[in-house]
Amino acid sequence: MKLKPINAPDAPQPAGGYVQAIEVTGASRTLYISGQIPVAADGSVPEKFEDQARLAWQNVIAQLRAADMTLDNLVKVTIFLSDRKYTADYRRVRNEVLEGRQIGLTTIITGIFDESWLLEIEAIAAA
Repeated sequence: MKLKPINAPDAPQPAGGYVQAIEVTGASRTLYISGQIPVAADGSVPEKFEDQARLAWQNVIAQLRAADMTLDNLVKVTIFLSDRKYTADYRRVRNEVLEGRQIGLTTIITGIFDESWLLEIEAIAAA
């Protein structure tokens, strides 16, 4: 599988940590990961935003691992934030987790299903 980042020169450039589009060729499998929430396997939810963000990413990684994939297979991620005040903290955690990987990305500010959850992450991966 080959991933080709695309940033059209006649459209706005990404603000960092993602690409405007990504072309996937040679893939034989696609994985659609439902929204991963900041809940541990024991049902606990961290209080601090950054801890919730790391846990939601750990849950994304667990789903990838279950499908014999890694973060290198991510193509598109949608982040749902409960409040835009978390944007900078989320970007920092996302960049830490992705370690320079460039993916398609959308962030939506919205109400979340459970009020104790401050974010949710859904993803698409290909292999």
